[in-house]
Amino acid sequence: MARTPTITYDRGTLILHPPPKGKVWVDFATWDDRIEKFRVPAHQYRRLVLALRAEGTELTDKAKEFQEIELVPTRVMEPYLHQQEALEAWKNAGQSGVVVLPTAAGKTYLAQLAMQATQRSTLIMVPTLDLMHQWYAQLVTTFPDVAIGLLGGGSRDRTPILVATYDSAAIHAETLGNQYGLLVFDECHHLPSSFNRVIAEYAIAPYRLGLSATPERTDGKHDDLKLLIGEEVYRKTAAELSGSALAKHDIEQIKVTLSAAERERYDRLIHIRNAFLKEANIYLSSAQGWQRFVGASARSKAGRKAMLAHREAKAIAFGTEGKLRVLGELLARHYPARTLIFTDDNATVYRVSQDFLIPAITHQTPVKERHEILTKFKQGDYKTLVASRVLNEGVDVPDASVAIVLSGTGSTREYIQRLGRILRKGKDPAKRALMYEVIAEDTNEEGVSRRRQGNTAKKAPRQLELVPSRSTYPIPPPAVPRAAEAEEDDNW
Repeated sequence: MARTPTITYDRGTLILHPPPKGKVWVDFATWDDRIEKFRVPAHQYRRLVLALRAEGTELTDKAKEFQEIELVPTRVMEPYLHQQEALEAWKNAGQSGVVVLPTAAGKTYLAQLAMQATQRSTLIMVPTLDLMHQWYAQLVTTFPDVAIGLLGGGSRDRTPILVATYDSAAIHAETLGNQYGLLVFDECHHLPSSFNRVIAEYAIAPYRLGLSATPERTDGKHDDLKLLIGEEVYRKTAAELSGSALAKHDIEQIKVTLSAAERERYDRLIHIRNAFLKEANIYLSSAQGWQRFVGASARSKAGRKAMLAHREAKAIAFGTEGKLRVLGELLARHYPARTLIFTDDNATVYRVSQDFLIPAITHQTPVKERHEILTKFKQGDYKTLVASRVLNEGVDVPDASVAIVLSGTGSTREYIQRLGRILRKGKDPAKRALMYEVIAEDTNEEGVSRRRQGNTAKKAPRQLELVPSRSTYPIPPPAVPRAAEAEEDDNW
């Protein structure tokens, strides 16, 4: 009598033995001479099982070790319309896919709704330890009856709900792969890297949710999210949510002029750099061009001189005295509104901190000191903070209404993340946020600004909010709390 085909999990792959009688499984399997059995990539688990079921093949499943869990939240909030739409879109896509929402649009709460809809053991990936602890604190409060653990920062829990850093999850991917039915990838643009992608590839989880404000990657690997998580199922921008889920906002660009001495020095430095680039036939309009410039700077004195000139010119544009004068005027204009100041480099952070007596946060700031600064900012003891890139991602920043960007990269992701820091409504439903972008005129910074705004700076130096009408995008009434209900699933 023929034995029933069985699938088992083996360190990131599936073993299918004995092979089924039909043909559908052949598209998934590869023969392994070492064990003389067929192997199937773990991430193909769902497709394989559904295909065998559709063919009427009886199957013994010994791979699945994730469990059903009962998730009953202690606090239930009415989801915003975009959260409900995103949840429904994700369900309709088989509870797999990527949702793109701006910073402060409630991606964490959307994930909680997805967990309630799935009712399966869940592994949540985040890029930083700060985010890991933020997720943990919120989940412990929301689901107190379920064991919730941490993986990373010295913790190695194995619980029905586990919050892990990408690094730690990747290291333990082989043993985690069959333990969780739902994978939640926060800031999922981190997943397609060569190190992190094994988290998804070694997992059999049939349900997957990716969350990001900007999933696009400069290396093009965001296309891999379709294989690792699923198709993009829903997207909203900050402009589309302005005035409803997010605060109304204005974005204003202010151009400052270099002093005569700064202009002379800047032009001389750019001439040195460009002369070298022309001779070396290098163009900085692409990532490959920049990589070639970096390589050339390490191979010759002329290349090194050009790179130093480039960096000094950049420092002049980013830290011109004109920006500091504008900063002083803006701070006086908006005091005592909570204000965040962003720069691209630590040197400017410390200069602003010293000149204006403003608390500063950089990657060098100790964790306890950073926590104390953010707490006092939240309480109103500090009205203003200045930071470099450390507040872009992975840090829970208290509500602010004004952001002043003195310098930054050409990254659209960074731009959206910084804008998101001031878009939370907090306790003020009529809040109006304002972001200033201060750039040095007639410098390379103008091109950087255009890139990070998606080439909108030329068309609209002052960008006003786009507010959907209440008739098409109503604000949910807060007095009627309810949670999203779970639907029938595929019995995983």
